[in-house]
Amino acid sequence: MSHPADHCARELMETVPQIMQAIRVEMRIGHGANISIPQFRALRFIQRHPNSALTDVADYLGLTSPSVSKLVDGLVKQELVNRRESSTDRRRITLELTTTGQTIVNMSRTSAQANLAQTLASLSKSELEVVMLAMHLLDPLFVKPSVGKE
Repeated sequence: MSHPADHCARELMETVPQIMQAIRVEMRIGHGANISIPQFRALRFIQRHPNSALTDVADYLGLTSPSVSKLVDGLVKQELVNRRESSTDRRRITLELTTTGQTIVNMSRTSAQANLAQTLASLSKSELEVVMLAMHLLDPLFVKPSVGKE
């Protein structure tokens, strides 16, 4: 007999990618035609981790530093990201969103969240409470240590 955690892991492996695909579709709709999904994911990462380094973004996206450097160059040219010299290490460059970058990420997230809420509206109040409880239980299990901190 398998352990309950094995069954739960199997269900997560089946369901989470479907949820993420639905979220990606919604984010794609709301972020504008000039930004690729990897660029949008980089923007969102930088928003959540201010002052992160290029290597932090590369690790998150699963890309090489040169690839992410080129990706970030495009975001800088579009005036969505600023590169800053670290206040503690002049060799370290940190990344931050511009006001325009913040606006794009926030608008896209707001739109995606509203559409996700519409999908979830078909659940009963008690079912929604179960989903919320599950999210609260899972969140601390999957939180990575802070990145980009000086």
